[in-house]
Parts: sequence; C-alpha cells; structure tokens
Amino acid sequence: MTKFSTDLLMIALGMALSATALGAPTDDLLGNKAAYNAAVDKAEADYTAAKKTCEGLKGNAEDICVEKAKAELTKAKADAEAAYRGNREATREAKEEKAEADYEVAKERCESLKGNAKDVCLEEANAAKEKAEADAEARKKSGDASAEALEEKRKADYEVAKEKCDALSGDARDACMDAAKLKYQQ
Repeated sequence: MTKFSTDLLMIALGMALSATALGAPTDDLLGNKAAYNAAVDKAEADYTAAKKTCEGLKGNAEDICVEKAKAELTKAKADAEAAYRGNREATREAKEEKAEADYEVAKERCESLKGNAKDVCLEEANAAKEKAEADAEARKKSGDASAEALEEKRKADYEVAKEKCDALSGDARDACMDAAKLKYQQ
C-alpha cells in the first residue's frame, strides 16, 4: 500500500469518526443554534491549536500540516451545519465540502513529488475526490424516495402534535406548538 493510499484510508477513517469529533451528538445540534455555535467554536479552537503545532515544521511538511488543520476545520464546520440543519441536502453538501477538503490535503502532499510520481499522486487525489462526490450523489438519489416518505410521515406526526396542542390554551398551547414545530421541522 502506497503512502498516499494509507493517507486516504486515514482520511476516510477520520471522515467516519468526524461526527463524534464535534463534541456533541448530532441530535443535540438539530435546530439548536447554541449547540451549533459551540461546535463551531470548538472546531475553530482545535484549528488554532493544530495550526500552532505546524509552526515547528518546515517546507512542504508545514504546508501539509496547515492544510490538514484547515481540512479538519472545514469538516467539523460542515458536520455541524449538516447536524444543525438536519436534512439530506445539508448532509450531501457536508460530504462534498469534506471531499474537497481532503482533496486539498492530498494535492498538498503531491507538491513534494516530481515528474510522473507527482502526476500519479494528483490523479489519485482527483479520483478519490470524484469517488467521494459520486458516493454523495448516489446516496442522494437512492434516498430521494425514502426522504419523501419520511417527509410525509413527519407532516402526519406534526398534524397529530398540533391536534394535541389544540387541547391546551394560552402559553401552554404556544409552547406546545413551538416544540412541535421544532421537533417536526415545520
């Protein structure tokens, strides 16, 4: 296995684990601006710390280190945004942003190479990006039908919740309706 393939494997593993790297379960972020802001603040603090570790490096090693730090920031913010918005489009957009971030890291790794080795490295980086984007698009297409069914279910559940709220009055009814709107994304 080449160093680049090993790096891609590590990037894929990092992408799989990135939701837990936010420091909060994604359910806690859905519609919760404070939790979203906390996740973004944590990502930015992690970026600052990671970038500081790069200062002792020189040349392309420093460039790669900085690019990795930027990629992790981008991925954490993309995950936070997707979790906050809580829909398939946001998830697809996050996957595309993460693929682009990983591509930028891979391109930076290729910079120290020369000739055919650099060309091969860049082609592998591009292929990995295209595969990740194709995967995101395929998941979107395969999920469209189930997303429509889920939306219909969510609407039906919201109608039930509204009926339950109608039994209340005043502030209790308003609070119930607000909770239902948030829960069912209406």
